[in-house]
Amino acid sequence: MAERKPFLLRIDPRLLEAVQRWANDDLRSLNAQIEFLLRRGLKESGRSPDGDTPRARGRRITSEAGPGRADEVDTP
Repeated sequence: MAERKPFLLRIDPRLLEAVQRWANDDLRSLNAQIEFLLRRGLKESGRSPDGDTPRARGRRITSEAGPGRADEVDTP
């Protein structure tokens, strides 16, 4: 198993309670649920440390944002 690094997280109590309920529903610890959500977010954004590719999310890059900048726009 990979080494784990402790990390202090300041979080809104209501958000933490919601994640805890979700973890309970999925039979995961709170820590495992937070790690699951972080990994999924990284994968979907194409930033996964495991080299996973992002899923198609119906987004396209517009060129109207100006030089050197691109904004994402939801597509139907």
